[in-house]
Amino acid sequence: MLELIDTRQGTNNDRNFSNGNTLPYTGVPFGMNHYAVQTNNEDSWFFNPYHRVFQGIRLSHQPSPWMGDFCPLLMTPIAGSELSNDIPSYQSSYRPEEAVFSPHYLKIKQLRYNIVTELTPSERGCRLDLTYRTEKQAGIVFHMPGEKSWFKLEPETKTVSGFVNYAAGSHDPDFGMYFRVRFDYAFDVKTSGLVESDKGKQLILYFEDAAHQTVHASLTTSFISLKQANLNYEREIADSFEEQKRSAEKSWEHYLERISVSHENQEYVKTFYTCLYRMFLFPQKFYELNEAGLPVHYDTTAKEVKSGYLYTNNGFWDTYKTVYPLYSIIAPEEYKEILAGILTAYNESGFLPKWLSPDERGMMPGTLVDAVIADAAVKGLLSEAETAEFLEAMIKTATVKSGNSVYGRLGIEEYDRLGYVSTDVSESVNQTLDYAYSDFCISQTAAVLNDQQPVVEQFKKTSLNYRNLFDQETGFMRGKDAEGKFRKGFSADRWGFDYTEGSAWQNSFGVYHNIQDLIDGYESETAFLNRLTELCNTQPSFEVGSYGFEIHEMSEVSAIDYGQLALSNQPSFHIPYLFNYVGKPASTQVVVKQLMTRLFNSGFEGFPGDEDNGSMSGWFVFSSMGFYPVTPGSGEYVLGIPLFDEVTIHLPDGKTWEIETRNNTAQANFVTEVYKNQVPYNKLYLTHADLLSGGRFTVHLGLAPVYKKITKEERPFSLKNRLI
Repeated sequence: MLELIDTRQGTNNDRNFSNGNTLPYTGVPFGMNHYAVQTNNEDSWFFNPYHRVFQGIRLSHQPSPWMGDFCPLLMTPIAGSELSNDIPSYQSSYRPEEAVFSPHYLKIKQLRYNIVTELTPSERGCRLDLTYRTEKQAGIVFHMPGEKSWFKLEPETKTVSGFVNYAAGSHDPDFGMYFRVRFDYAFDVKTSGLVESDKGKQLILYFEDAAHQTVHASLTTSFISLKQANLNYEREIADSFEEQKRSAEKSWEHYLERISVSHENQEYVKTFYTCLYRMFLFPQKFYELNEAGLPVHYDTTAKEVKSGYLYTNNGFWDTYKTVYPLYSIIAPEEYKEILAGILTAYNESGFLPKWLSPDERGMMPGTLVDAVIADAAVKGLLSEAETAEFLEAMIKTATVKSGNSVYGRLGIEEYDRLGYVSTDVSESVNQTLDYAYSDFCISQTAAVLNDQQPVVEQFKKTSLNYRNLFDQETGFMRGKDAEGKFRKGFSADRWGFDYTEGSAWQNSFGVYHNIQDLIDGYESETAFLNRLTELCNTQPSFEVGSYGFEIHEMSEVSAIDYGQLALSNQPSFHIPYLFNYVGKPASTQVVVKQLMTRLFNSGFEGFPGDEDNGSMSGWFVFSSMGFYPVTPGSGEYVLGIPLFDEVTIHLPDGKTWEIETRNNTAQANFVTEVYKNQVPYNKLYLTHADLLSGGRFTVHLGLAPVYKKITKEERPFSLKNRLI
């Protein structure tokens, strides 16, 4: 399956427009480091697939260009001495069409130097083969930022060691990454040297007698110490490049082979597996194993090494929607370990995390890690003791005001007093709706335990707080001031102010846990249906609002031209599935199929907007299998329309869930009938328990929709219709 994946999917971007804002990462699933080609030195957008310039291979920890990188290390093979002290002086042209960009393997030919560079990764390091096809003296340049960064040359052991101090917003400004690189050729100490400038430090290293030879190198890293980096080397670095490559290949196959899909259109298959690859890049491991084989990590708050698992580079506002629900199906053990890391983050900071990179950045509204926890609790991935511990953490994060604004809930005192966050707080509508959904998640988690009924009822009640911002006159969620008055001068097209990266159109439907109650807020079910239809059919117009200029999300929603259905950003991910809640699945089916087949591909423009740590990839992966997790924490998935002829999900216990799609043609946009294990199936949802039991869906597609009455019981989860 790896041969289907080109890691450059979604990498043609700039600050003003996103086709994914991804990077072409070579690494291993959840690896502590990833590796990407650098084509320019322009801040976070350091790679473009159309640029024909190679500046080096960058060891990176960048989850998003909007977050930036931390502890990067640029490695550039060179030949000869015709270079100066900055990156452009030693860059080379290369042919992107001849290069190999694979999850487990990277291969680049530098035309200027006639060098072929190959890389294959481990969890905390990599192996490099540098083949010099030139008479000029062979060498390599290491470049890193940071005033406190340092290099050490160890000629007697053919080793370079160092420390990259580039904390990128970390609570510890002295935080950094230790590294050690071992070579099999002797160093030419006389011609090698260290250069420092305001742009960073670089070590220009030359080898003896390496012309027309292949230099083998192995790199390992640690956030703890050089001693730990050596330990990581002993455990991870294979004896040969090919052995390392095969190990990385197996690590990817371990996950990619858990879902099998087939379709005569191979582009759909390539897109599926490339998206699936992206769902296992993040979060990244931030822990290492000590001499006793126990997990340890660097705590940037206490500024010391502590025991326990820890992961980083994840924004839960994005990833709770799709990434973790998929892990619950095909990678539950890894999910459990990540949860242990979340608990570590809580124990060390006093609050559950929101956006870790490397530590808490406090980005985006809400505290939606609550959904990651609740989904695991409801699906039985937590023990009773773990559930109780997480519940305590969820309640504290939801009710205690932090002295540091990056932690906890913004506007929490108002939310508790008024039942909503007022317009005094930025993005107040999204804050309120996300807190209400988190309260549902807390209630769901408490319900798993036998002795927490008061907590269940308390947070079930506050999970209805979204009602306080619903304006029945306009049919939108609107910001209110502390006196209870809606913001004046309402325009549904206006972005910002009370809304996150969108307008009232995209941000009025985030009542994931109680869509039926939202429907009941309208004059009728038909009125809600008409509003959804209007959203899809309205021109993608916008007013720049509080942003003051056209941000990239505005440009993207206009470019994809799917009305106000801005699948280019997370708040709209669930909207196509809402037609099911009013018994109109045909509308969900045709909209979802158009979105899958027209907005996603395996190429450089592969996404309709920011991919965001696997979340948008997850939308495609789930939707193409024919179901989607609208409400993590409910234990259910909402049905859509499968893209593939056959899907087989290989479950951890050896069972399978199969989906066969008949009459699967481009023009067949509607599901006409569904059978589960050869028995007619009329529900518009599938439970997680049913899926894990194994079985087979047979889905028949047709050219025209089939209209039939859908009972309340056959519709997807809403708190109003189901008991917790």
